[in-house]
Amino acid sequence: MDYRDALSKIIEEKRHKLIAVSDQIWDYAETGFEEFQSAELLCKTLEEEGFTVEKGVGNIDTAFIGSFGTGKPIIAVLGEFDALTGLSQVGGETEYNPVIPNGNGHGCGHNLLGTGALAAAIAIRHYLEENNLEGTVRYYGCPGEEIGSGKTFMVREGLFDDVDFAVCWHPWSRNAVWSMSSLACYEVSFRFRGKSAHAAASPYLGRSALDAVELMNVGVNYLREHIIPEARVHYAITNTGGFSPNVVQEKADVLYFIRAPRVSQTEEIYQRICDIARGAALMTGTQLEIDFASAAADILPNNTLEKVMHDNFVALGVPQYDEKEVQFAKAIRATLSEADKREDIKANKELEGKDLADVIDPFIPSNGVLPGTTDVGDVSWIVPTVQCLVACEPVGTPLHTWQVVSTGKTSIAHKGMLHAGKVMAATAIEALHNPDILEKAKLELIEQRNGEDYVSPIPPEVKKYKLQTVQK
Repeated sequence: MDYRDALSKIIEEKRHKLIAVSDQIWDYAETGFEEFQSAELLCKTLEEEGFTVEKGVGNIDTAFIGSFGTGKPIIAVLGEFDALTGLSQVGGETEYNPVIPNGNGHGCGHNLLGTGALAAAIAIRHYLEENNLEGTVRYYGCPGEEIGSGKTFMVREGLFDDVDFAVCWHPWSRNAVWSMSSLACYEVSFRFRGKSAHAAASPYLGRSALDAVELMNVGVNYLREHIIPEARVHYAITNTGGFSPNVVQEKADVLYFIRAPRVSQTEEIYQRICDIARGAALMTGTQLEIDFASAAADILPNNTLEKVMHDNFVALGVPQYDEKEVQFAKAIRATLSEADKREDIKANKELEGKDLADVIDPFIPSNGVLPGTTDVGDVSWIVPTVQCLVACEPVGTPLHTWQVVSTGKTSIAHKGMLHAGKVMAATAIEALHNPDILEKAKLELIEQRNGEDYVSPIPPEVKKYKLQTVQK
């Protein structure tokens, strides 16, 4: 039996179990570093499948590693399972209908991501055993991808140092092999502390922290003209100091994401923003605390592994859909803007007139920079890393929306998730059978670094992610 057929058979035999895991994580909808139930479910499933599980790795309560096998190569399969705030939505519905108003929801499909990676790890594990092959497969349970960069902390703790290569995926509205870089990102809170006073009777006695936040934001808005165009700077006021206009606000916090193609560029912009924040504090007579929360590096694409993954993806084909699924997709697309509907078609003209992606994008090596961030980037600086995108949503569906949450509990998403597991597992096994592929991939990583060593973008004094950064 061909290795792809063997791996697919393993995953299909466990289809119902894997779908149940994904749907349960969808129900939990736990946000970054609070994914206790989701992590426990994944750990329990790994143990049932014969993995040895180490919990609480990297000084993170919800991070874990499940291992099976011995010796080299060591294959890392990356799983995520965190949800997003404010995206609660009933599953399988084509109209906005939150389960809990302002509740959490899997608007980026990480219930699928974590379980698809689990499918791949389980398939690789059984293939190794059934074929009496040397090698180790590890499932890395990586929390806090959406906010907090769990993998960056895990990389800094050396958890990937002995890994030979890593495979991962992301739910999408197209089928493709990811061959793009991404933006490095700093996540930083700026906390201003002033003095409260009665805003009518004695405002001159107060020092407004909220004024400081507003002045800082205005200053950064003026800065945007004078940074490289590829950079992105955005913020959220996480603490306004209260809800009473007749009080001079004593406390106010603002959370910034600062992004650029390289960590060094991000650092330069960060230092300029810190100067603006200090200036705002001087202008308002307030005190400033700069709280560096987390960071992530840019992705280094590995064309060697990407070509292997693309070939396996083509050989495995794409999921097939029935009429009910097509009609659901059509109804979801009716809720999208015309601009959203066109976005995927810009990338692949073959999607014109389609509600669900039934083709694989052409493989274009090192195809530019994605204007977003993922902590997969830090892993890619340490070991050769490859990832695919598999259609789990209707064509044009933007991530971080209720439409993604709704679709994430349907057969459309389940098919994409299981197919991603097959593609990742097949890629890993082909690389395992061909040491020359791994050697070439490792040499390519050295070339991609271009003489630059990986240095964690998270300062050493930041020991772990602070949840209160975004909860105040």
